[in-house]
Amino acid sequence: MTALPRPSARRLARSGARAAVGMAGLGALGLAWGLTEAEARTVRTHTLRVLAPGTRTVRVLHLSDIHLLPRHRRRLDWLRGLAHLEPDLVVDTGDNISHAASIPLLLDALAPLLERPGVFVPGSNDYYTPKPANPLRYLRGPSELEASRSRLPTEELFSAFRAAGWADLTDRSADVVLGAGPDAVRVRAAGTDDPHLGLDRWSGFGPDDDGVPALRLGVTHAPYRRVLDAMTADGADLLLAGHTHGGQVCLPFVGALVTNCDLPRSQASGVSPWTAAGPTVPLEVSAGIGTAPSAPVRTFCRPEAVVLDLLPRA
Repeated sequence: MTALPRPSARRLARSGARAAVGMAGLGALGLAWGLTEAEARTVRTHTLRVLAPGTRTVRVLHLSDIHLLPRHRRRLDWLRGLAHLEPDLVVDTGDNISHAASIPLLLDALAPLLERPGVFVPGSNDYYTPKPANPLRYLRGPSELEASRSRLPTEELFSAFRAAGWADLTDRSADVVLGAGPDAVRVRAAGTDDPHLGLDRWSGFGPDDDGVPALRLGVTHAPYRRVLDAMTADGADLLLAGHTHGGQVCLPFVGALVTNCDLPRSQASGVSPWTAAGPTVPLEVSAGIGTAPSAPVRTFCRPEAVVLDLLPRA
């Protein structure tokens, strides 16, 4: 049998170099695509029949995970443009900022929306500044807060929200009346502090002293199962959360690789059913508007604001 000629060391070296150049090129292309998609913000709309019979249609605008830095001028311009959606209610599920200097910029961009009824809960990046980290750590599972992170002026942001009339749902509930006269709609909203930091204390929706509201809305930043279960068991009609970034790095036919909490990957974003103690209610998880500064890329998971058009149950 004739022996095949061995490739020379020089040919092997050239092949290895071409492979390395090819891999580097693919990596650069993937990074460019991820950076581009992170700026391809969209508005996603869902229609849900969750209101009490006889109630008029209610439009909810869900904002989450803006992660604003002062340099994010295009993000600010896009936020200003959301006012044209004319929501009846704005729901902010936290992680609004990544730097103290972002607060006045964010308040200016949200000014038209702050004139509308709203509710909010905090996320970890409303409390603490982000810290540079290896982006691959995100794929290991739920992240942990490092003790060396600096505090943000949280109260400066949230006091402005409250001064504008938005209800603070940090471990509490509030009634929000949308509109006036015979078409007014009363929403009982209740929320928690950030479950990702272990600060959540679910206090319930409270008694319906003024009659049954048209909607019981459960709001939290991070959709941990314990919180979603408690809200559902307590009579929620609809659950809203953020935090997951929709997985942020998703793959075709696979979807999200992680949720950064104990939520199933299949529910990392969008509307899906959540069942606890018998009842099943819609859970809407926003993929978020921004990204963590240490990982400013997205793949197959565009940033979003979410519009929920709520209709009465049949």
